[in-house]
Amino acid sequence: MEIEIGRSKRGRRVYAFDDIAVVPSRRTRDPQDVSVSWSIDAYHFDIPVLAAPMDSVVSPQTAIMIGQLGGLGVLDLEGLWTRYEDPEPLLAEIRELPEGRATERMQQIYAEPIKPELVAARLAEIRASGVTVAGALSPQRTQELYETVVAAGVDLFVIRGTTVSAEHVSKTVEPLNLKKFIYELDVPVIVGGAATYTAALHLMRTGAAGVLVGFGGGAASTTRATLGIHAPMATAVADVAGARRDYMDESGGRYVHVIADGGLGTSGDIVKAISMGADAVMLGTALARASDAPGGGWHWGPEAHHSQLPRGNRVHVGQVASLEQVLYGPSPVADGTANLIGALRRSMATTGYSDLKEFQRIEVVVAPYLGH
Repeated sequence: MEIEIGRSKRGRRVYAFDDIAVVPSRRTRDPQDVSVSWSIDAYHFDIPVLAAPMDSVVSPQTAIMIGQLGGLGVLDLEGLWTRYEDPEPLLAEIRELPEGRATERMQQIYAEPIKPELVAARLAEIRASGVTVAGALSPQRTQELYETVVAAGVDLFVIRGTTVSAEHVSKTVEPLNLKKFIYELDVPVIVGGAATYTAALHLMRTGAAGVLVGFGGGAASTTRATLGIHAPMATAVADVAGARRDYMDESGGRYVHVIADGGLGTSGDIVKAISMGADAVMLGTALARASDAPGGGWHWGPEAHHSQLPRGNRVHVGQVASLEQVLYGPSPVADGTANLIGALRRSMATTGYSDLKEFQRIEVVVAPYLGH
């Protein structure tokens, strides 16, 4: 339904996760009888969690830990780990930077060139542990570095930007031809963000195995304030899930996974993302709160140190518990920031659903709480 904003402009009413709630059905289950596993391409995971490729969330070490805990850690291949032999002193410096100086100093730190040999070394370190290996590049860097990444051996390749289109138009540089690129690549590609039905459908037609849904929705992003762009996540996920359904019909049954990415601060948000049709979630802030995350209680994304137009902040998210407790409990807090998987299981059990695919069909209601 379109609403008149003013005489010359109409807009569709859209919803964030805070605006919706899931509804119990007529049956309940035991939480231990619920499956929260998911698969993409040939890779199976115990939990539907990808750790966002951000330096405050994923180091090679935490990528290994997340893999061992049943999820997928995605390393930012444009982060400190591929620019510096030993990034620990720089991580410590970023944590200590005074508020007024953080953006400028981070721009300097991230101006160090990416070193292909470090890309190979970091991915090799993750591979040696036996977990599934995933690395991420922005669309701008993919052309230049993907051969290094593929040679180093990734199982899943993530192309992640604030927004990624299948039809990037540029007068100055040869744009990344996603369709050709994905067709020629031997590994499954997850690409995004997309926040609309049409954008997602175009990305699905490039042959992507998964589409990230989101648009600068996270706590560390100021895209809304800087560019005026924002996509409330409940509607965005439901729209992209609609594109997945229509693309399945169009392609004769090819299923593209929908991964919610942004605006997922609590376990309740994860529950709602899956109820809207997501197959899995990509978590930044929620995992940055782990005491063993590289950010040490601080969180920042690649937008925070953009050389021309920073669209993110280094934010203090605090430390809740260890990574294992954040995912599996026991939770020391009652605010939905720890035991994320336990909460998802309990929600599915309480509403009577046995697996994630079933849970995508749950009834939801619009329940705006006006700032909770």
